[in-house]
Amino acid sequence: MQTNAFLHALDNDRIVAAIQGAENRSRGEIRVHVTNQAPAEVEAAARAQFEKLEMTKTDLRNGVLIYVAQVSQTFAVIGDAGIHERCGAAFWSDIATAMQEDFRAGRFTEGIVKGVHEAGNALARYFPREGVARDVNELSNDVTRD
Repeated sequence: MQTNAFLHALDNDRIVAAIQGAENRSRGEIRVHVTNQAPAEVEAAARAQFEKLEMTKTDLRNGVLIYVAQVSQTFAVIGDAGIHERCGAAFWSDIATAMQEDFRAGRFTEGIVKGVHEAGNALARYFPREGVARDVNELSNDVTRD
């Protein structure tokens, strides 16, 4: 799929609404980034973008990034130390597997929304909003691009 067609196919409003819904159930932070680059190592590129988006600066170190490289048709789902130590490495590949079927079928928004939902479930489990008088949205919910 051409880059412009892919970007046009994404429903940003649905993705942002999914992020807001997931974050409303937890104290976690979720970001989605779409790149026009074709990284040799998608996970390394995702980690670099994680840093660039300052996702390591959340209070509980519980940020999750869904990184989609359209040109190379690859993606990665990564999390900060706080969520990773609770979920383990297999959790990230489980989210990717859940997204993969939709991506293969060209349902990119649905795949991303599914990934956001799965990440939100884990964040709600390990970082619930219960007992928290007020939660601050530490990171933007907008889909970022380069």
